[in-house]
Order: sequence, then C-alpha cells, then structure tokens
Amino acid sequence: MKKTLGIFIGIIILIVVFLLLGPFYIVQEGTQVVITRMGEVVGTKTNAGLYFKIPILDVINTYPKLILSLDGDAQKLQTKENQFIFVDTTCRWKINDVKLFYQTFKTLDAAYNRISDVIDSATRTIVSQNRLSEIVRSSNMLNDKYNSTENLENDYLKETAIEIENVFKGRRQLSVEMADEARKTLEGYGINLIDIVPRQIKYADEMTESVYSRMIKERNQIAQLYRSEGEGKKAEWLGKLENEKRSIMSDAYRRAEEIKGSADAEATKIYAQSYSKDPEFYSFWKSMESYKETIPQFDATFSTDMEYFKYLYSSRAR
Repeated sequence: MKKTLGIFIGIIILIVVFLLLGPFYIVQEGTQVVITRMGEVVGTKTNAGLYFKIPILDVINTYPKLILSLDGDAQKLQTKENQFIFVDTTCRWKINDVKLFYQTFKTLDAAYNRISDVIDSATRTIVSQNRLSEIVRSSNMLNDKYNSTENLENDYLKETAIEIENVFKGRRQLSVEMADEARKTLEGYGINLIDIVPRQIKYADEMTESVYSRMIKERNQIAQLYRSEGEGKKAEWLGKLENEKRSIMSDAYRRAEEIKGSADAEATKIYAQSYSKDPEFYSFWKSMESYKETIPQFDATFSTDMEYFKYLYSSRAR
C-alpha cells in the first residue's frame, strides 16, 4: 500500500515538474512562430491557438504576421542630369515565409538593417536613371493647363507660355520600379515587399537657390498670363458697355425727337384752331409775347411809328 502511494506521489510530482517546465505555448493573433530544437528548425505555426512543445529542448521564436513599415534615412542622391537631391523613403512589408525568414535573419533588427540597405540601393539605382522632373512630379497637369490650345490661340499667351518638361513616368511609376528593384534581392529572404513610397524629396543646398529662381520665374509667367487674360476680358466688357451706352442714347434721342415732334404738331394744331376762331386776338397775343421778350433788351426806343407797336401806341389798341 505504501509502495503504491509512493508511486502515485512520484507520478504527481513528475507531472507538476513537467507542467512547470512549460510544455504548452500560445500563438497570439497577428503572430507566427518558428520552433527550433537544438538550433534546428522543427516546425512553424502561423495560426493562433494552444500548442505543445518539448520542454527545455524546443525554443519558440515569435514574429509578427501583420504588415510592417520601415522608414529609411534621407540620403543624398544624384539624378540623371547630375543634380543632387535628398530622398527620404518608407516601405511596407510582411513576413510571408517565417521559416525562411528565421534561417536568413533570426531577429527583426537584422531584417530591418538588411531591408534598409536594399531599399537605399534600389532608390539610388532608380533615381540615378531618371530626370529630376520624373522624380518630383506625377503628371503633365501643369503642361495641359498653361499650354492648352485655348491659351495658345492668343499671340501674347503663346509667347509667354511656360516651358515645362513632359513627364513620361512620374513619381508613382518610379515608386513601383523601386519596389521591383528591391524585390529582386528580397525574394529569397521570406519577405513580401508591398511598396516603397518617397516620403520627402528635398533639393540639395547648392541647387536650392536656382530652383527658387526658376519657380519665381514660372510664377511670374503664370501671373502675367492671368493679367493678360484679365486685360482682354476687361477690354471686351468695356467694348460691350460702350456699344450698349450708344444704343441706349440713340434710342433715347430717337424717342425724345418723336415726343418733341408730337408736341410741336399738337401745339401747331392748337394754335391753328385758336387762330381760326379769332385771328385778331391771336395776333394781339403773339405781339404781347414778342414785346415781353424784345423791349427789355433795348435801353431806348426812338420811334413807335411802326406796325410793330400798333397794339401799344395806336388809338385802336387803346
């Protein structure tokens, strides 16, 4: 009985010791592991869950399964036309073969260092093969806007049209080429490089002043283009305004003459009717109006013996 009890207690002790040594491990969501035994890879786990391992002998190496990012250092690069710029890139990547990744790098820090070197090399290769305009621009939108057929129909605008280099690839396409160049080296490392994106492109100090001068010149040309277009619109509207003014004045003059003509005709008609009713009174009234207008203009009258003064000094008038 005592022997059986001792065996039972021994078994319990062995089980407790076994459990204390940690025979189970958990793979969390978003992670994956590589199991090594005596430095040799014996298995991998990419799905979350509870798994068994041999205590002491098996080592669990955990790596992220999510998309990772790596920001490169700004480096001074030379373009195809021998101009120097600073390019700062960032990339996204993930581990797609955890066993190969472990065999290549062992640690994430080693992977970061290697990926950074590969990206810098790929960036340098692509930048050196392309012009500056291809690196800093993504389209020919400026060319299409300022050198359009509508603008070039004007002779002045044709002379001041901005000369901008055409872009055949653009920054987006160069980013794709950088990623393709880097994948040639990283394809055997268990890594899936998703993309490379230039975060910042900055001119070197020696060319900053010339670039600013060129930008000022281009902005002045654009401003002059808008001013010229505005002057043309102003002249067009002033011409329309002058034409409308003349048309209104001509119409007003015509209507005024029509009204004056109608009034004169009506007055003549009234005078004629009045004259026909009493010619003598009409003659008297017109004479009175003439006296009122002409006599105050003379200082003295030397003779009144005339037909003009018949209503003032004749016996008939009294």
